[in-house]
Parts: sequence; C-alpha cells; structure tokens
Amino acid sequence: MRSGAGRGSRPSREEVAAAADRTVPDLIAPGLAVLFCGINPGLYSGATGHHFARPGNRFWPALHASGFTDRVLQPWEERRLLEHALGITNLVARATASAAELSPHELRTGRARLARKVRRYQPACVSILGIGAYRSAFGRAGAVVGRQPESLGPAALWVLPNPSGLNANHQLADLAEAFGALRRFVARRR
Repeated sequence: MRSGAGRGSRPSREEVAAAADRTVPDLIAPGLAVLFCGINPGLYSGATGHHFARPGNRFWPALHASGFTDRVLQPWEERRLLEHALGITNLVARATASAAELSPHELRTGRARLARKVRRYQPACVSILGIGAYRSAFGRAGAVVGRQPESLGPAALWVLPNPSGLNANHQLADLAEAFGALRRFVARRR
C-alpha cells in the first residue's frame, strides 16, 4: 500500500498530487467471468494503489446494485472480486488527474495491451468502462453502451458508462441497470 493509503485512510492532497503517472496493479486471474477495464487510474487511485478509490466513484455501488456482489465492497477489498470471478485492469496504466490527458495513441496502444491480457487470461467477457474511451481505443465512432458486435479474442466485448462521480450523464440507478444487463448476459453464458 502506498503512503497514507491504508485500509480506509485518505491520502493527503500532497500524496494525491504526487501520484501522477503511478500505476495500480491489475486485479486479474485466468478464466474470469468479467474483466472490467477502466480508462486509466485517477490520481486518487494512484495515491492509494486501489482501483476506483476516489470517494464518489460509483463502480463499487453499481457492482452491488446490479447483483455482481452481495454488498458494497470498499476499494481496499478489491481482491474479493476474484471470489466473484471478476477482475480489473485499465486501458492506460498511468494515473492522471483526468482521462482527457490521455492521447488517442495511448488509448489505441492500451487496446493492444488489453488484447494480449485477454489472450493470456481468457476472461469470458471484457467490459470497457467509458464509451468515449472505447470509441477512441477501438476506432468505433458510432458505438453505444452495451454488447458490442465484435469480440476481443475469445472474450465478448461490452461497454458500460464510466462510473466516475464526474460523469453526470449517468446516475447510480442508470449504472446499476447497465451493469445488471452485463451480469445477466454473463450468467446466461456460464
């Protein structure tokens, strides 16, 4: 764990600011039902070393509200996702204050890295968390949220809205519905 980032403790402003370009380790294992793929870690996640760690991020509540988990997990409990055959990675590994700091080239390169992970770990489904990042990384300008017509190697490909608290286009109920559609899809395939 990073300094100031213990179980439930909040990093200082200075620690968050110093987290630029840090990485958060993948939470991944062979044969997952879903490998969730964020755009990239935010500075708060970079400071804590945990995915979707910023208070206000709706990833953890959406997982629970959609039925993927039996309770709302905390970011420092992320390893428990493996018990549910769920994992987390990112298109781009480096932490930034905003995904807007990423170049289209970084996103396309991230797609290639993600494809290698999928070949190695063989998840049943990959879910990209962010329609804009998906459109840029995969060259699919007209893509919409939900199941995509293409696959990523052996994995079905699904796009969900970005769960960041900064994404005002989607409230928790919308996210729960979108995550729930993915959960039902995966349950039918297993």
